[in-house]
Amino acid sequence: MPGLLVLMGSGETSPTMVEIHRAAARTLRAGARAVLLDTPYAFQENHADISARARGYFARSVGLDVEVASAIAGADWVFSGPGSPTYALDRWAGSGVAGDLRARIRARAGVTVLASAAACTAGLATVPVYEIYKVGAEPHWREGIDLLEPLGLRAVLIPHFDNAEGGTHDTRYCYLGERRLSRMERELPPGTAVLGLDEHTALIIDLESESVRVAGRGGLTVRRPGSLAILPTGTTTDLGELRRLAEGRAGAPVPLPPLDAVADAPAEVTLEETIRSCEELFKTAADRPDMVAAAQAVLDLEAEIVKWAADTEEDAGGVEQARELMRLLIARLGELAQAAGRRSEGLPALVEPLLELRAELRGKGCYDVADAVRDAMARGGVAVEDTPDGPRWSAAS
Repeated sequence: MPGLLVLMGSGETSPTMVEIHRAAARTLRAGARAVLLDTPYAFQENHADISARARGYFARSVGLDVEVASAIAGADWVFSGPGSPTYALDRWAGSGVAGDLRARIRARAGVTVLASAAACTAGLATVPVYEIYKVGAEPHWREGIDLLEPLGLRAVLIPHFDNAEGGTHDTRYCYLGERRLSRMERELPPGTAVLGLDEHTALIIDLESESVRVAGRGGLTVRRPGSLAILPTGTTTDLGELRRLAEGRAGAPVPLPPLDAVADAPAEVTLEETIRSCEELFKTAADRPDMVAAAQAVLDLEAEIVKWAADTEEDAGGVEQARELMRLLIARLGELAQAAGRRSEGLPALVEPLLELRAELRGKGCYDVADAVRDAMARGGVAVEDTPDGPRWSAAS
């Protein structure tokens, strides 16, 4: 079974990375053992829920039956993702997992997928992101497990490289920002490069052929004092060229045939992009007004919430943000219903799409949201009564 190292900048259990996971899984033999290392988030009160969502994602979207474990001996496929890099480092060093991960890479064996916090540990040094960004510790490095050393790369790996959550403050480079990263780079051992992986982006290394590919929505940045190289998504090169870039030697990615293990599928949109799109579609429909289109925008948003429900990345709060927007749009539907109630001739054209929306939500088990639709209609002067023959509505005088 060929060896594969996949490093992800974020989105590891989101729709954006499904094709990359599927391609990696296709390299496995029948009956392969798949292990999810839960260590980075094991300290969280909701760790069991995160594991359940991740297992469901891999089962439904990738076709992998994954077991949760704290050791990887005998595993053909290993995955680890969100949480605290330093918490994972401390436990992996004491349990021997760090050594086992390095041994997999040296042996060029198995599929190893590290994302977000786990990917942060892959270099010779690790960003203690929780301590710096959330607790206020002085910028510093922690020793990493250095999976890149057997590949001839003297580098640190920084996920979430293009993060833009800060808005008014710089949260690029895994929430460090330029000021802190520049300071920390001066403390790295001489000759060390920074490999920056954008969000929803993967660096895929075939350990046998030493082929390298960047896939997903963003790119890989190779950063050294005085030099910067960006390998955009779709770039295919080899480890030799990546080493030259990391060492600061001139060069450009050498085109190679695409890896068989990687599908050239179009990148999925992120949940944040979907939120903005649905909000704009709703606004356009409400301005006309077109209640069918407005209700469809809410339905589309609800479908995306279901699609992203397995996402274990919690910092951005994307799913909860989408739910809040859906509640706001439903309230807006109520306001539109109240306005249309003053024009009784247009009431049936307004009410029927809302009843269809409510029925679809109830059919999916989203009873709280369906109740919110009914309450919004009531505020607009439309009473809904559920009967054995279906819902019945009437307009207040």
